[in-house]
Amino acid sequence: MTVLKCHKGIGPKVSGEALVADDNFSARYDLDRIKGIFSRPQHKLAGQSYKDKILVLNTSKGGVASAWMLYEMKSRGIAPKAILFNNANTILAQGAALADMAMCDRFEDGDVTTLIQSGQTVEVDPEAGVVTILA
Repeated sequence: MTVLKCHKGIGPKVSGEALVADDNFSARYDLDRIKGIFSRPQHKLAGQSYKDKILVLNTSKGGVASAWMLYEMKSRGIAPKAILFNNANTILAQGAALADMAMCDRFEDGDVTTLIQSGQTVEVDPEAGVVTILA
């Protein structure tokens, strides 16, 4: 078990399987929100499902449309459980709050995309600012 400290985050405590890429994230341009997959061919997670995953990515991109899309994805039940970033923009953080989706960023231990591997089970406790790698 490994505990990672991050800046105090947003949303509920959740656990699940990590899906990791050293890539950026735009809910508007990177995702097929109907199929629940990364759809931009150039994205490192292209073709992979994000539904019920703990996404671990470099930084968030986009503005109000991307933030609103987090809420829309959550309301349809095709959303990640949490999103972890090295750096998240404030608008996407507002979208995560509206969607009641867990989000954390700014990890003390370094680049989160190298600290967590796809397939690992992680627990995200945004209020405590802690992400625990369980397996």
